[in-house]
Parts: sequence; structure tokens; C-alpha cells
Amino acid sequence: MTEPQNPEHGTQRLPTAEPVEHGDVLELDQSASSAAYDPVPAKERSEGGAGRFWSARRIPAGITALVVLGGAGLLLYDVAAVRADHPAMRWRRSLADELAERRLDDVWVLTGASVAVAVGLWLIVLALTPGLRDLLPMRRDRPGVRAALDRTAAAMVLRDRAVEVSGVQSVRVRMGRGKVGVRAVSHFRELDDVRADLDTALSTGIKELGLARQPSLSVHVRRPAKKG
Repeated sequence: MTEPQNPEHGTQRLPTAEPVEHGDVLELDQSASSAAYDPVPAKERSEGGAGRFWSARRIPAGITALVVLGGAGLLLYDVAAVRADHPAMRWRRSLADELAERRLDDVWVLTGASVAVAVGLWLIVLALTPGLRDLLPMRRDRPGVRAALDRTAAAMVLRDRAVEVSGVQSVRVRMGRGKVGVRAVSHFRELDDVRADLDTALSTGIKELGLARQPSLSVHVRRPAKKG
């Protein structure tokens, strides 16, 4: 028999067990029915005035700078050589001849244009998006101080919370920026009761992470796969 639940602190602390991974076997899904489950009211979300961390993008910026610098320097040298009554470089003459002779619907012209557009769009996306998706911004309780929590570390904290719930045999937590997906295996107790306790414990755990934008919670509970 397990110790009674403590309504004030969520669940009673039990010995922590390592999650057990099951192989690819035929499973009978006995998931808790959402119709019979009354979810816990959603917690208030605190923005905390903290935005996402922006990546420095040093590698893309360095590669782009080197390519632009090399191309501009080579073209400037060739133009200066022509101004000094020297013949233009062979590659520039060949390129000018090819562009003058080839039609716009030529395969190589379309391929080169497609590559240039793709590279340009990639650079625009890098410039307009913050990156660092693995960092979850935390609330800014003190001015001038910014902090973030790694998604993998946050998932481990919530997993440890989940395995403390009575009846949970194993659990997998997928931590996203806007949603936390939890899949648990329960070997005893009613599935609805286990899901309700998981929802309560994990909702409290998410709130205690101190994130600037609290993600939503999705809990799925099933029975272990039958062997044989």
C-alpha cells in the first residue's frame, strides 16, 4: 500500500526509479478517457517581460563576410586592371559571354537563380529569427538580469516530478517552447487517478520552473504492454 496523498504539496515523495523503455511490441492502449477526466484549471501565465535570447550566428556571418569580401576584392582588382589598360580576367569574360548567349529559361540559369534565392532566403531567416531554441527564457524578477533554462534540463526536472507520482512505472517528457508532452505508463491504480495526480504535480512543477511563458501541458497515461 502507498502512503496517502498530501493535497497541499501535490503527492507524497516515493523512491525514484529509473524510467524503463519498452521495445517495439504490440500494445493495447488503455489510455485514460478524456471524457471521464476533469482537468486541473489552467494556471495564469506570466510573461515576465523577458524575450528570447538571440544567437550570435558567428559561423553564418563569418562565411557570408568572407564570401562577400573575396568576391568584392576580386572584382575590384579586375576592374582596376581594366582601367589600367590590362585585359579582363578570363573568368569574367567567359561569364559575360555565357550571360549574353544563354536564354533566361536555360537550365543552368534557372538553377543558379534558384540557388541564389535559396541562400538569400536562408540569410533573411537567420537575420530575423532569434535562434537558440533550446533555451527557455525565465521571468525577470530583477532589472538587468536575464536567465534561461535549458529544455533538456527542464524535461529532466519534470520527469523526476512525474516518477514520484504513485502508480507511475515509467514516463517520457517532451519539453517544447509552448507545450509539454508527457507519456506515462501506470502499472496499478486507476488511469484517471494517475493522470489527475500527474496533471497536478506537473502543473506545479512547470510553475516552479520560473519560465517567462509557461507552456501548456498534455498528459497521456496507459497500461504496460502485455508480453507474449
